[in-house]
Amino acid sequence: MESPVTSKVSYGAEPGLRFALLLDGCGGCTQLDIARARRWKPEDGIIWLHFERDHVAAADWINRESGLDSFVTEALLEEETRPRVEPVADGLLIILRGVCATAPDEEPDKQTDIDLVPLHMWIDVNKVISLRDSGHYITALRDIRRALEKGKGPHRTGDLLALIGDKLVRDLEPVLDAMDEEVDELDEMIFHGEASEVRQRLKLLRRRSVQLRRYLAPQRDALNRIEHDDAPWLLERDKLRMREVIDKLMRFIEYLDAIRDRTGILHDDLSTVISERIARNSNRLAALAALLLPPSVVAGLFGMNVGGIPGVNDTWAFVIIVMFVTITSVATLWLLRRIGWL
Repeated sequence: MESPVTSKVSYGAEPGLRFALLLDGCGGCTQLDIARARRWKPEDGIIWLHFERDHVAAADWINRESGLDSFVTEALLEEETRPRVEPVADGLLIILRGVCATAPDEEPDKQTDIDLVPLHMWIDVNKVISLRDSGHYITALRDIRRALEKGKGPHRTGDLLALIGDKLVRDLEPVLDAMDEEVDELDEMIFHGEASEVRQRLKLLRRRSVQLRRYLAPQRDALNRIEHDDAPWLLERDKLRMREVIDKLMRFIEYLDAIRDRTGILHDDLSTVISERIARNSNRLAALAALLLPPSVVAGLFGMNVGGIPGVNDTWAFVIIVMFVTITSVATLWLLRRIGWL
């Protein structure tokens, strides 16, 4: 095994390679550059290579230098993928989804709101190859790398796989909590009559919950397949830990279903509020038309340009008409209030 070196390789310094770690089997690691990674042999220990999937240099290394089957290399570099697990020889081809975070060097005003991003992996007894798209940043891998640098990381590939699954699922909890808080906020807005901006936010939230579930359901099946795989490097303790991860993921899926159901209820409540508002405005317009009806009729009758209109020569005729219209309007207003229109 190569001995640790005092100089550290800068994170992401190699084209297409985010990091290369040589695990010491005791929770620590040695950082490698691409040249030392090429000289790696299985007897040196466990190597973990993390690439940018859409980088030309990474694709070239996967195709020419990884030594993997063509079926595996094509799957690792595939564009559109869903969570799945495929056993190949003594290794596992694993495709999962992880929560995307903002990269440390990314400016706050350029942060992206990406829910789940693909993580492609190949794992066997002494090699781990993982790939994620450039511009994405998965906190689960960052936390494991930092733990290894502090000497508190996984010792084996099975341990590493269980830890990756655990942290991928762990990072889902803040996302679901934020969605639940937004549902509560929208509920309050509808309750207090602030329904103007609720419809669009509710539509986006419901679409987001459907999209999340579309990936989490197959991810549960993929993790379940890992638990039941008979790879020799997967110990019973790794499978037990994976079982706990699956149970937590199932609870999150149920939680997501509850959020989706709540958004459906809120959508119905919003439709009811809007219908009531339309009906109330229609009643007000009808009441206003009813109040204006007597004056309109009187004005229409006395405004006709024909002979025989009463009160033409009477100085009190205008006052009498105004009093009549006023009394009629007041009586109409009282009647509308009596029947509940106002």
